Parts: sequence; structure tokens; C-alpha cells
Amino acid sequence: MDAISTSALLIFLLVLILISAYFSGSETAMMTLNRYRLRHLAGNGHKGAKRALKMLDRPDRLIGLILIGNNLVNILASSIATIIGMRVLTQYNIDEAASIAITTGVLTVIILIFAEVTPKTYAALHPERIAFPSSLLLKWLLLLLLPLVKGLNIITSGFLRLLGIKSVQTNDALSQEELRTVVHEAGALIPQRHQEMLLSILDLEKVTVEDIMIARSDIYAINVNDDFKLINKQVTQSPHTRVLVYRDNIDDVVGFIHLRDALRLQSKEQFSKSSLLRAVKEIYFIPEGTPLNVQLANFQQNKERIGIVVDEYGDIQGLVTLEDILEEIVGDFTTSMITTPSEDINVQQDGSFLIDATINIRDLNKEMKWDFPTDGPKTLNGLIIEYLEDIPVANTSLRLADYHIEVIEVADNMIKSVRIMPNSLPSTNDTEDD
Repeated sequence: MDAISTSALLIFLLVLILISAYFSGSETAMMTLNRYRLRHLAGNGHKGAKRALKMLDRPDRLIGLILIGNNLVNILASSIATIIGMRVLTQYNIDEAASIAITTGVLTVIILIFAEVTPKTYAALHPERIAFPSSLLLKWLLLLLLPLVKGLNIITSGFLRLLGIKSVQTNDALSQEELRTVVHEAGALIPQRHQEMLLSILDLEKVTVEDIMIARSDIYAINVNDDFKLINKQVTQSPHTRVLVYRDNIDDVVGFIHLRDALRLQSKEQFSKSSLLRAVKEIYFIPEGTPLNVQLANFQQNKERIGIVVDEYGDIQGLVTLEDILEEIVGDFTTSMITTPSEDINVQQDGSFLIDATINIRDLNKEMKWDFPTDGPKTLNGLIIEYLEDIPVANTSLRLADYHIEVIEVADNMIKSVRIMPNSLPSTNDTEDD
């Protein structure tokens, strides 16, 4: 080293600091790359993305290569800096120990600023700008130093096994909650309406057919044993394209009649009870508890659009259509984008809400942005009865899920209507009879 001038050593030191900055920035850039964007770019033929993705498939080798290069450069830079420091400082009668201490301190600050913090910060802010061109040089360095990198990985893996740590392949797959967070944070990249639809799709497996079905008491159906004039009127005035047909009791179902078929028979003056029975379609049954994502796939697989929900005893619980499931994703087909209370919810002059107690709790929560529990009964009537463990009388007041509720009408062993006060209004005791 004595034959090499101090100026040459100083230039060599600067080159080593730049190389150290390259390794530091490359490490941060490669590890900061968005794996999903990287796969997208690689799939579109981006050469830099392909190289980076291939190297990230073996992160142990990539990290080993960068650390080998960075440590070799930093150790060599430390040695060169020590020689330069001793040459310069001894001219001012500073002893060797002090020279080494001063050189070490100065070099540490320089490396931290110019070879660590600055390149890593820049790489973290612009990972693709650094990683893609850098991956070309790293690729050739890996080929050159592969035996050394493999040996280092073998020693490291053995040491980890001694500590009881097993090497586990990283899994980049997003969980449902992580995917939900990605959708929420997409911001302007995904329109608000589309975000809501994506989140609704993720929620399908949490919702069962009972949550959206039309209860058996509300099913529009034709009793084939009724007077034929009444049947004819029901067919003509039906609000649905498919109508359930039964005999006397809804549990004794015959099938579905498509109004298109019934009206065609009427136009040909061939409509009768016997022709109605011949035109009915076979019933598609759905077990209760079926998640909506599963039922959506079942509808598609079985080429069905409507089904009857039955419990474990085969008793009919309600009716579900394909449109009901699609509305869970895209919203109500029959309403505008402006949210307005349904006919089951009436705003009173005092700010309270008069509500039909047969309303589905999930629909009520959606419309009013409320938070009634949905993991039990599906209707407000059922929720109140479960809470009280009894069928209340009219004018019973209670506080349920932090909402002040007053029972207005009770008939046929069920609550017909209730009044709900907003949370901001004062409430009475948890449960009291007026």
C-alpha cells in the first residue's frame, strides 16, 4: 500500500462507497417491490420485472449475494480509510490509536449517510427504478458467486436448524381480510361503487340463504285447490315471473309455474287447473345454512334461478332467487342509487321510526346504517322475541343493541310494528312495561 498514493486510495475509497450504496439500494428496492404489480408487469413481458421476479423466487440467495458483496466492500473500505487516516493524521503528530478512532468515526458517518440511509430511502420511494436495472448486474454476480452463496446458505440453514427454526417457503397469497384492506385502500383507483361490489362479493361466504330469503309467510303462491277464478286473478296480477304452486298447505308444494306459460295458456283459452298442473316446473330445494357464494355456484351449475329453502326436517323456510343473491353484490335492481327508506320504514314527526317488525335485520341495518345483531334471528320480530324470551304486549319498551324500541302492535303471536328512537334521544330502563 505504501507504493499507492493517498489520492489513488481516496478515489478507490469513493468507488467502494458507491458500490456499497449500490448494494444497499438494490437490497431495499428488491425487497420493497410490490409482488402483485411485479407479476403483472412480468406477465406483460417486462424484462426487468421478469428478472426481478425470478430472483425473488429464491430470496435466500438474493440476500446472501447482496450481503456478501456489501460486507466485502465495507470491510475493504474500512481498511483503505484506516490507511488514509493514518497517513494524513500522523503528519499532525496524532498517534495511531487516535488516528484509527477518528478514521472509524468519520467513515461510519460517511457510510451511514451516503451508502446506507440515502440509497435505501431513495430505493424505498422508487423501488422499480432501482430494482429493474439492478437485477441485470445482480443476475451476473449471482452466477459468478453462486458457489459461495450456496455455501453460505447451507451454513446459515444448518445454524437455524440447530436453533429449532425451520426454513418456510414464503406465501404471498392474500387472506380475505388483507384483500378487503387492499380494496379499501385502492382509493380513486377503484370507483366507490365498484369497491362496494367487491366487498360484497367477499362477504358472500359470511351470509347464508336464510339472511336473504323471502319468509314462507311472505311467499306469493297459488293454492291449486282454490276457486279457479281466484287462481286466474292471481296469475294475472302476480308481481313475479315465477310463482309457487301448492295444495292447501304450502308444505305440500307442487312446483313453480312460469307466468309466461300460464299467460300463453290463457291466450289460447286452454288455461285450467289441469293445464296449470301440467305446466309446473320441478322444485329446486336448498338446504338452510347454505352460504351465498356456494348457492350462487349451485344455481349456475344446476341451471336454476329460484329455489325453496328447507330445514333438516324438510319443512319449507322460505324462497331464494338468483336475483336476491345478485342484489347482495350490486344492490337493489329496483331502486335508484339515492338511498331512500323502504315502505317498511316510516319517519315520524318526532324523529322516531315506525318499522314493520317483519323486516329483515340485514336490510334494516343497510338502509338505516344501524348495527342490530345478525347472527341470530333474521327478522326484527324474531330478535325482540328472543331477547325478551316471550311474546310482548303492545306498548312494551325495551333497550336492545343500544336502541330504544317500543312495541306498537302485536297480532297472531308476532310483533307487527315497532317504534325505534334514534340513539341520541334519552332512553328508559333496559326493559319496562308502560
